[in-house]
Amino acid sequence: MNYSETLNWMFAQLPMYQKIGASAHTKDLKNTIKLLAYLNNPEANFKSVHVGGTNGKGSTSSLLASVLQVAGYKVGLYTSPHLKDFRERIRINGEMIAENDVVAFIDQHKSFLESNQLSFFEMTVGLAFEYFADQKVDVAIIEVGLGGRLDSTNVITPLISVITNIGWDHMNMLGNTLPEIAAEKAGIIKPHVPVVIGEYTAETKPVFLAKADSVAAPIWFASEMNLPEIESALQGDYQLHNKKTALTALNCLKSYFTITEQNIKNGFLQVLNNTQFAGRWQVLGNKPFTVADTAHNKEGLTIVMQQVLKQNFDLLHFVFGVVNDKDLSAIIHLLPKQAMYYIAKPNVPRGLPVEELAEVMQHHGFNYLACNSIPEAYERAKLEAKPNDMIYIGGSTFVVAEVL
Repeated sequence: MNYSETLNWMFAQLPMYQKIGASAHTKDLKNTIKLLAYLNNPEANFKSVHVGGTNGKGSTSSLLASVLQVAGYKVGLYTSPHLKDFRERIRINGEMIAENDVVAFIDQHKSFLESNQLSFFEMTVGLAFEYFADQKVDVAIIEVGLGGRLDSTNVITPLISVITNIGWDHMNMLGNTLPEIAAEKAGIIKPHVPVVIGEYTAETKPVFLAKADSVAAPIWFASEMNLPEIESALQGDYQLHNKKTALTALNCLKSYFTITEQNIKNGFLQVLNNTQFAGRWQVLGNKPFTVADTAHNKEGLTIVMQQVLKQNFDLLHFVFGVVNDKDLSAIIHLLPKQAMYYIAKPNVPRGLPVEELAEVMQHHGFNYLACNSIPEAYERAKLEAKPNDMIYIGGSTFVVAEVL
């Protein structure tokens, strides 16, 4: 198979949360453990940092990777989901894995993957870990896909674990209370492995403390640390928390790597170039000021919508779509009423049909135009927007991906 055929096989043959939602979520780590044993446990051959949480995992992971790269290390970075190209998930010093490497992995192990009915996410973790081991990275930053305790990445013993925050997301899989969700995320805390908690609430802090105590893991709360403000290329207001989390983690990592203050400053400033990170308060143009952001849950959208309303514009044009398992009632009140919405179904099976989204928008009194696709919605927004207006693209990772 060529690269395109390989991707089609991966996407079509196996369950993938990005496409089908909760039914892709595995209930244990047996498949991943079996795959990694078959691959001779590549994860044992490189140092790692494990990053989980509800929001900010990608930003925090990218900041850590960028600083370590600037410090002179060969750094693997595993993130999900991708926006445009599957290979975005697996990078070394910012460079995506080669198409040939993806093809070769699937071609070599296809019979094993099929016979063991491995999920898309499980096989991708195996691919990433084997690639990082083969390429002899000094360290790999591994982002949790979903949850923590049962996530396919939760087979590593990292140098440190990081949990950015806890919010209301994926309740159908992780729990219906913040302590329940926190317990799932805290599943990445390992015996004697230091853990950094970015943000916490009165409900979640005891969960983290209890888990850390039960496995004798040293614990730091980044929000309680007195740390300097460091400028970053990541511009979203929510990045203040992610920077503090990354700084606290980097202070822990100084026990294993030589990291100077200048490395940190340069790594933060060069994070976009070093990691090719995209989709977080990403400015696509001016006149009209155009921003895309993947924030899609209550906590993320609260901060991003506050930032939108701080901008200086005449009229807001909002390109908007969601997936069908999104709890619209939790986010609809966060959306500005004084805006024109261009709504459409994201081009994935989980996309909420535009007719259903239109009913909700109408019920809540929004001004909207229903479009046949996200690209069409974006084109209509650009057509209608005046130079002093603002265009915002969001609601779902898939909406941003289609525009980018």
